[in-house]
Amino acid sequence: MKIGYPCLNYSIGCTANSTFRLRNFTEKRFIDTVKNNIDCLKRILSFNIKNDILFFRISSDIIPFASHPICTFDWKNYFEYDFEIIGKMIIENDIRISMHPDQFVLLNAKNEEIVKRSIKEIEWHCELLDSLNLDEKAKVQIHVGGIYDDKENSIKRFLKTYSILPRKIKKRFVIENDDRLYSLKDCLRISKKAKIPIVFDSFHHNVLNNNESTRDAVIDASKTWKKSDGILMVDYSSQQKNSKTGKHSEHIDIIDFKNFLKITKGIEYDIMLEIKDKEKSALEALKVLK
Repeated sequence: MKIGYPCLNYSIGCTANSTFRLRNFTEKRFIDTVKNNIDCLKRILSFNIKNDILFFRISSDIIPFASHPICTFDWKNYFEYDFEIIGKMIIENDIRISMHPDQFVLLNAKNEEIVKRSIKEIEWHCELLDSLNLDEKAKVQIHVGGIYDDKENSIKRFLKTYSILPRKIKKRFVIENDDRLYSLKDCLRISKKAKIPIVFDSFHHNVLNNNESTRDAVIDASKTWKKSDGILMVDYSSQQKNSKTGKHSEHIDIIDFKNFLKITKGIEYDIMLEIKDKEKSALEALKVLK
């Protein structure tokens, strides 16, 4: 099992998700911002390697406005050497990588322009992972999208859009159960038809489910992953005490985490801690494992 955290590290004094306002876009600002993000990503990965944290979600802000028409700069070639270095760090240390585009990515939207923009957004994420020379175990995960007052037709639109995606996207594409609209059961229906792997979000499942046990749910999700996809990815968090339902915890609940490990014992998966204090909770989770 690899343990990881998403996007930010609060221990090293830099951020790999710096961005700026669209109206301030210039080629120089874009290059400087991406260079900062790439340099910080190297530092994050070095920290993670030193501390045996071998799962990481790269921020979608690493290349600001990458899918926007304003961005015509050839960032893939300009930063080719940096990507080669980062890719080697990842591959040589067997780090699992994922990315998670923002919520505005809606493949089942009724508006065709939104769908087109969503595909472009997913596409550049895949191109970044390709630039790092990572195999298809590195994934780009999204939510299924909206319901638009008709879940059945929304699922049909999702499947129709997915069917036209190019291979370079499909090989990295995974969906995730959410806490409001699409449960694991819904995702399994989609996966059965389109052969899409499912990232199991344990916290979302606790909020929205169909009375499946957590263990059965994890097993069902794991069956959607082929050998070439790697083992199941699990997103884990727990409820922040004295907060509204669905708010992620500020720090890992060790008792809850141990219980999750006990429930899922014997199942292979890598676990992404979606917990507010990032690497601090990841380090504590590693102590529990060890």
